Amino acid sequence: MKVVAVVGPSDTGKTGLVERLVGALEGEVATVKHLTHPPDRDGEGTDTARHRAAGAGTTYGLADGGAWFADGEGWSLDATLETLAPDHDYTVLEGFSDATVPKLELGSAESAGETLLAAPEADAIDTGDAVAAIQDVEPVETLSSLVAAAKDSPATERAGAVATFTGRVRAKDGPEDEETEYLEFEKYEGVAGERMAQISDEIESREGVFEVVMHHRVGVVEAGEDIVFVVVLAGHRAEAFAAVEDGIDRLKEEVPIFKKEVTVEGETWVDSHG
Repeated sequence: MKVVAVVGPSDTGKTGLVERLVGALEGEVATVKHLTHPPDRDGEGTDTARHRAAGAGTTYGLADGGAWFADGEGWSLDATLETLAPDHDYTVLEGFSDATVPKLELGSAESAGETLLAAPEADAIDTGDAVAAIQDVEPVETLSSLVAAAKDSPATERAGAVATFTGRVRAKDGPEDEETEYLEFEKYEGVAGERMAQISDEIESREGVFEVVMHHRVGVVEAGEDIVFVVVLAGHRAEAFAAVEDGIDRLKEEVPIFKKEVTVEGETWVDSHG
């Protein structure tokens, strides 16, 4: 699932640009609106209603303290994307300037993450240019979306086990260690993806292993967030566990991905292998 945010001051036409993107993107599209406060209701004339009228299959509104639609429990943006990823090709965010996702920036917006396009207001951004830029965005994969992809295997009826590994950013190893704020990952474009695909193919050639899916995030990954996933669909748990272990070990040893660690004391590029 590709995720992009439209950010900018309230008078720059964010909602109108979201409407145009929803209508132009081919596939299942969701939207998430950043709310300054939970609304009394989601009715005619609200931005979320405009998103749906433009063609969004799913629309959520998230306030800073949680989601207005939640039944007494707050939802984070990450949790919302986790829910959307298995069933959607795109999610367009309105607002969320602090989210580390690619942005279409309007006005004087200052935001985290990559800037795809920038303009004084929405009318200055061509819809076709925006859609083309979104096609180059690195997909957001979650454990749920990767498990769903593995279960789509033609051999799924023969599978009795799904095993997974999730690697995440830990804040520190021990109480005396410097606290990690975030990690930043870079990879050799094309080479890293080809090597992961080769590793998956080689592990899938084993008896009883039907599908191996792996994904490593790039860019900024904050403390507590997930970095890397390996999912294996296999006939039995023994084959599944062995394949997951080999998959993550080989990914870390063989795939050209480089890591910058940023702590409260500074930053340094380190070898992500091992």
